[in-house]
Formats: sequence, C-alpha cells, structure tokens
Amino acid sequence: MLNAAEHGVPQIRKRVIMVAARDGGDFVFPTPTHDDPARIQSDLFSHRPAYRTAWDALADVGPEAGEDVALRGRWADLLPSIPEGHNYLWHTDRMGGLPLFGWRRRYWSFLLKLSKRLPSWTVQAQPGPAIGPFHWANRRLAMRELCRIQTFPDDVTITGSRTEMQRQVGNAVPSLLAEVLARNIGSQFLGLKYKRPPRLLPLARTPIPAAERVRAVPAKFRALAGEHSAHPGTGLGNAAIVRAEAAAQQ
Repeated sequence: MLNAAEHGVPQIRKRVIMVAARDGGDFVFPTPTHDDPARIQSDLFSHRPAYRTAWDALADVGPEAGEDVALRGRWADLLPSIPEGHNYLWHTDRMGGLPLFGWRRRYWSFLLKLSKRLPSWTVQAQPGPAIGPFHWANRRLAMRELCRIQTFPDDVTITGSRTEMQRQVGNAVPSLLAEVLARNIGSQFLGLKYKRPPRLLPLARTPIPAAERVRAVPAKFRALAGEHSAHPGTGLGNAAIVRAEAAAQQ
C-alpha cells in the first residue's frame, strides 16, 4: 500500500499497487521521498522534505471562465464558518466552533476544507453536495484544480459532464505516482537510469499566504447548537444497530 503524498503528490491518497514480472523477478517498491511535517519535527535526523501542499498544486490555477463552482445544498452556507484544514468536527463540543453535530457522527469528508499548508485529502469520485475536499475560498474545486491535485499534466483534457469528469478524475491513480512506479520498473527490470527528478513533481511554492478569515455561523444554523451524542464506536453506530435488528428478525 502506497501513500501518494509520500512520493510528492499533493494529496493523501492510499492505494494498493501490485507489480508483477513475467520472469518472476522481485520488485522493490520505491522508498518514500516526502514525509509528514509532524514526523519531520520529531525526527532530528530526517532528511526528507515535507509533503507537497494544496498551495503547491493550486497557487496559480483556478476556475475557468463560466465554470460553476458554487456550493449547493443545505449546508453550503455553513462552510465559511469552518477554518482551513478542518471539517464538520470543528462544530462539535470537542473543537472550537458551535456544538452543531455529534462527534464522528458524519463522514470525515463532510464539509472538509483544504488547508494551504497541507496536502489535499483524497479526491472523491462521486461526492455529494456537502462532501469535500472544498477550496479554502469556500467553493467546489474547479476541474483543473482537481487535475492538479491528482498531478495530471496541464495539457490533459477531461471531457463530459461535471459528474462524469469528477468520476474520471476521482477514480484515477495520481499521474506522479504512476511516473514514480514506472521509473522504478524501468530501473529494476530494464536497466534504465534517471538523473533528473520526476517530471510531474509539483514545485514547492513559498511563501504560503495566511489562512482565510473564518466567518460567523449563519443564524439559520444556530438552532442546531446544543448537546449531541458522540458516535459510540466502531461497529456500534446506527447502521450496525439496524443490521443487528434485521438479523434478529430472520
């Protein structure tokens, strides 16, 4: 299992990769070249650079003319009240916002907003209207931005409806990760040598701007504030209860 962020992709994306050779030769998977900033701070001997960030990927790209990236749905107006790098958990009794939700009662990607200083979280293939990651400017990510997070070359064109394009991009393996694996296959099985870093590795862009201002919770959501029970634990939530009841009736 490889985490794309450990190989320079500006996205936390874990995928199982299999490599096989017809002659049965062994393949050694690539060693990570980038590391979590938190681990770097705790390891005085770390020589790896930090993960590439969403800012590295998106600093010089944005929506195309006429591209609709506005938020939709019931929760659209709540997103501006969530800081960069946070999700709905900000508005629980364990974080800094209003207690609008129960702890871990929603999917992790619910109202999830990118941070300029961190990699993106996994791009979704079929997100609902409140499922991120969203841009720190409180909007959906433009299609070119999604492609940048996936390290597609800028000359790649995705066609179809917004839903079809999102599915294609969200289901793909990041192009940089494919390049890294291809170079390792080339060097180990074909004897090829590579002197330059991967072509699709994003530039590290500095300085990183300050986080966007967090807005107040709109009045229409304030009635939700109150006590909300936390998720009881893995295998103990509402879905598990429904399954257990159904099994008992059989």
